[in-house]
Amino acid sequence: MKLLLDQNLSRRLLPELESHFPGSSHVQLVGFESASDGALWEFAKANGYAIVTKDVDFVEIMLVRGFPPKIVWLNCGNVSNAVTRDRLMSRSTEIRTFLVSADEGVLEIE
Repeated sequence: MKLLLDQNLSRRLLPELESHFPGSSHVQLVGFESASDGALWEFAKANGYAIVTKDVDFVEIMLVRGFPPKIVWLNCGNVSNAVTRDRLMSRSTEIRTFLVSADEGVLEIE
């Protein structure tokens, strides 16, 4: 499954993520940088993306609407792009396992 990085994440993360999650993108690159969370949710669902975000709002939407799309919630505060990249890359196997599981809708990464 491919990842869709929310606007609160840098699109500079994409080159390294692409090797583990082919077809991944950023909301800005798909024209959704100003879209509401609901519109972004529907886009991700319709296009087979999991949303990667620091925004708890997507977790709350998932609790109401269910999944897909799945949410990778980076609950790690305001950290550098390097730290964010390292956290995602070091847990890429766990993220891939989560994305194909049928049991969970949110993976929290601290």
